Amino acid sequence: MKRETTLKLCEFALLVALEIVMSLTPLGFLDLGFLSASLLTIPVAVGAILLGTAASTLLGFTFGIISFIKGFSSAAPMTVAMYAMSIPASFVVAVVGRVLMGLCTGLLVAAVRKTVKKKKTIVDNIVGSLAAPLLNTAFFMGLLMLLFYHSEYIQGIIETTGVSNPILLIGVMVGTQALIEAAACGVISTAVSKTLQKVLHRE
Repeated sequence: MKRETTLKLCEFALLVALEIVMSLTPLGFLDLGFLSASLLTIPVAVGAILLGTAASTLLGFTFGIISFIKGFSSAAPMTVAMYAMSIPASFVVAVVGRVLMGLCTGLLVAAVRKTVKKKKTIVDNIVGSLAAPLLNTAFFMGLLMLLFYHSEYIQGIIETTGVSNPILLIGVMVGTQALIEAAACGVISTAVSKTLQKVLHRE
């Protein structure tokens, strides 16, 4: 039991380290020319599949804290506008959204395992791998709309696009990117988690 606990703590530490390295280097992003897709939900998804909900929640927190800190030096128009309007609200979008993403990803994986009555299946790998990037987009953009919808920045986008419905506006702003991120992270996370399960004899 002690050896198993130590092993899981080591795996968690490695995933945290991977999240930090990916967040601070180009390894965390897939440059497609017309956009850059984030791969930063991969450690969260792998953590949910291998280690459970507590690990994925803490990995989501790690992701969020790094994103929030990096936001102070970001040149992205949306981030600059958010931080200029409200640092506390920006913290909620960047950190709370990622914590919720990690939590819900872990809960979904656990729910799938309970439903199929088997500890490890390919289904839970796929669900966790797709849930992390999709929930990341949903919580980040949902909180952005909730806290910044009436801001000059969002209203400017509404005026430009002619779309005022928050849900449709999210689709206009990040729809294509969200789908590409989900596909890329889904494939990579599923492959990595399934391979690690075999190596660690956890199937």
